[in-house]
Amino acid sequence: MTRRDNIILLANGPAAPLAEKIGRELGLELTRMVTRRFADGEFYHAFPCDVSGRDLVIVATTENDGAHQELIDLIAGSRYWNALSVNVVIPYLGYSTMERAKPESGEIPKGITRTRQIFRTRPNYVAFVDLHSEAVLHAHSGEIRTRHVWTESAAADKIRSLALADYVLVSPDYGFSKRVARLAGILGCPHTAANKDRYDVDRTIVGQLSSAVRGRVAIICDDMIRTGGSMLQTVDRCYEAGAVDVLVMATHLVLAGDARNRFLERGIRIIGADTYPGRESDDLLDVYSVAPLIARELEHYLRLAE
Repeated sequence: MTRRDNIILLANGPAAPLAEKIGRELGLELTRMVTRRFADGEFYHAFPCDVSGRDLVIVATTENDGAHQELIDLIAGSRYWNALSVNVVIPYLGYSTMERAKPESGEIPKGITRTRQIFRTRPNYVAFVDLHSEAVLHAHSGEIRTRHVWTESAAADKIRSLALADYVLVSPDYGFSKRVARLAGILGCPHTAANKDRYDVDRTIVGQLSSAVRGRVAIICDDMIRTGGSMLQTVDRCYEAGAVDVLVMATHLVLAGDARNRFLERGIRIIGADTYPGRESDDLLDVYSVAPLIARELEHYLRLAE
């Protein structure tokens, strides 16, 4: 049996559509778990085949409590039934913006504590896609191989496909500017950053922006769009600074609350990846897939080309 033949590809419920795309890239079929819900609300999970001695690849998002717990159950169940290895890909990590607590606040840094829960189920390997902070990579005791998969190459391909004549990349804050600079380096285009201050959990103020956007198409880039407040403020600053048009781009399209309507009302189209469950191209979104990128990462890690 070859290494590829020994792999079983699994997913938690929300990540199944993306896992199927990854499977097509790898030449693997997604194995569906046997699931049902009992009258008291508890969930039943069973592997549909023998996983003992097999290399399991689990694709799972953790955008809510149920999805997070399902991933925990899948990893723990894989260990219970003696899988040879358990390899996890997390396209979107929930609570990833809560990677630290303010001193004396009593806050629970759930980005760290929940990632520790995943690590404590003892997977062999965990890959994350475009993390908000790399602090979560170190929330284990050194026994687990972790990987941060960056999507700059896929994002660059998407921007090139737009065939824009003169554009500049814009970071909505200085904290994300290094990421935007890397993407600008790939594309060979200029970049700049806005000045953003956060004054509450979901509230920010975006200040001035340089004149680098004047006469150009501004592409505002971030790792995620949650409520869209800071993005829309940055859109305003770009137009005030002389941009001729503004596009918005982010990896994780959370779009919480009325974010979608806020962008639709402004007529601003959003470019993003399919890391967050349920996001497909429509009248607002232009979605590209990270499946080829994740498949290449798994090919390299599992040495499937051999």
